[in-house]
Amino acid sequence: MIRIAPEGRWFILGAWALLALLALTGRWVAAAIWLPVALWVVAFFRDPEPAGPRGANLVLAPADGRVVGVADVDEPAFFGGTATRVSIFMNVFDCHVNRYPTDGTIAYRHYNHGRFIHAADEKASRDNEQASIGITTSHGKVLVRQIAGLVARRIVTDHSVGAAVQQGQRLGMIRFGSRVDLFLPRGTRVLVREGDKTRVGLTLVAQWS
Repeated sequence: MIRIAPEGRWFILGAWALLALLALTGRWVAAAIWLPVALWVVAFFRDPEPAGPRGANLVLAPADGRVVGVADVDEPAFFGGTATRVSIFMNVFDCHVNRYPTDGTIAYRHYNHGRFIHAADEKASRDNEQASIGITTSHGKVLVRQIAGLVARRIVTDHSVGAAVQQGQRLGMIRFGSRVDLFLPRGTRVLVREGDKTRVGLTLVAQWS
């Protein structure tokens, strides 16, 4: 049985209610066209529990998707200087539930209202609607930034400052096409590169000594 994120229940109910209405009124062509959409809505809001590697020296992927960049960048809000950023773009077929890459305590949380340009664009990390979650860990600071995309209009972040979180635990989700940036201390050994696919809570993104 597919586990569903609670944010998707009304979307799924609406999609399947419309499918039932089309079938009951004999609109078979329209129902056949709508059926893949109804199935996609269920798949989009899937919330599988990953059973991947765990460890204090491991950094797991916070999102499903494709790595669109690995670079050292200035991150003044939480790091107060340079950090290594791993950017993961999620298309509409990826799982959109985000998970914590490591154990730690939430020390920073900020929501920034912004634009809705294509999430794979470099400017999206700076200009788009986004939520940032800063975590203190035994290896230093880690920042996860949920970034809205062209059609994303809802970012959900589950925990508040002071909460202790665990690796692989649900962080939140973004509805419909988006991006997650993961910021790590400069010098962290990153194991992925541009073009790689990631699976949330399963793919090993980086490793500390």
